[in-house]
Amino acid sequence: MTGVPAGVIRELAHAYARADRAIICWTLGITEHVTAVDNVLSLINLGLLTGHVGRYGSGLNPLRGQNNVQGGGDMGAIPNKLPGFQDVQDDHEARARFEAAWGTELPPEHGWHLSQMFDAMERGELRTLYVLGENPAQSEADSKRALALLEGLDFIIAQDILFTKTCEMADVVFPSSASWCEVDGGTVTNSERRVQLMRKAIDPPGDARDDTWIICELARRLGHDWGHPTAEQAWDELRSLSPMHRGMSYKRLEEHGGIQWPCPSENHPGSPFLHGRLWAEPREGPAAPFSVTPWAPPIDELDADFPIRLTTGRRLDSYNTGVQSGLYASPLRRGETLDLSAQDAADLDVEPGEVVRITSRRGSIEAPVRLDPGLRPGLAFMTMHFPDDIDVNILTIDATDPKSGTAEFKATAVRVEKVDGRERQAAGVMRTGAT
Repeated sequence: MTGVPAGVIRELAHAYARADRAIICWTLGITEHVTAVDNVLSLINLGLLTGHVGRYGSGLNPLRGQNNVQGGGDMGAIPNKLPGFQDVQDDHEARARFEAAWGTELPPEHGWHLSQMFDAMERGELRTLYVLGENPAQSEADSKRALALLEGLDFIIAQDILFTKTCEMADVVFPSSASWCEVDGGTVTNSERRVQLMRKAIDPPGDARDDTWIICELARRLGHDWGHPTAEQAWDELRSLSPMHRGMSYKRLEEHGGIQWPCPSENHPGSPFLHGRLWAEPREGPAAPFSVTPWAPPIDELDADFPIRLTTGRRLDSYNTGVQSGLYASPLRRGETLDLSAQDAADLDVEPGEVVRITSRRGSIEAPVRLDPGLRPGLAFMTMHFPDDIDVNILTIDATDPKSGTAEFKATAVRVEKVDGRERQAAGVMRTGAT
């Protein structure tokens, strides 16, 4: 089922359970499956079973792939939550507070996540898109379908710091500033829930503007004068509406070098870890529940026509679709490759650097082979860093986890075939896992 020897699993389980302190960290290898939420719940079950929750130095930590992913969720950039993880549908008191502050009625229903947006495009229910800091033209699974749906929209606005493929498709492009270094004020929140202030280092180039300025100016021209609040004023409004941020004034964030939420008042020190209440005598609040997580296989099944499991991910020197990291050189960087085990390469009669054809149930691409001793037979690896040269998402499946909407980037069924008469591309392709 896993490809990991049972003895290794047993040894690790015992070591984890007996450790004085232990943390489980995970990344997209856990969540980019159709069982994404169940995978995370399984890890939570392990933490609860062994008591590695609610204590300093123990816990569960989803490592974020880029700066301020945690902060985005905290601020309500998810379809079912208001800022502070307050449910837009079920938390009537929270919704009433936001309606009073914003002077408008909020629909008491969950919105669409990204995968549901593409489904809505297919049904004709979503005709206009406002894209901020995202490149769905190259980052979505099954890119043929994604591009066709984007091309069929009536209107696209793109707002970004760089001119992406999505910007090329847009009807209007708003050039925004890089908020981490070109904006005075604002906050970021890291994986340990620490909120920190940002400080301006340089001016934005050309006509680039802060995201807040763009949105407020757009609102003004559409008949809603929100003014142009400073970053601190916007943050203070957030604090007044989100109980877990209430005690985090700019003054305190500056003095403490950041504070970890929840921080419900200005005399609260912040929370170095969560769920300590579970160890209180008597316990504070409800018990933490275990979850039933039945095993389910990947949607894209292996068979005689597609016998190799392709998983996708990132390499150290590059970032997502390569729009940002492609602007600078790196001694670690090489072009895209199909990484195989030595056994699979021998069985396929292919050599390092040889260009092969990789085919899934959605399409085909070609890439040079690289041998990776860290891969077991039957498992291959590629990235999405070079979509202009090799669009790996032509292969990936857009099947999604029904609970989170995450596409199954980590489990595509493929076959690999020799391409006769093609010269090897040996530059940067190695027989070992070294970069």
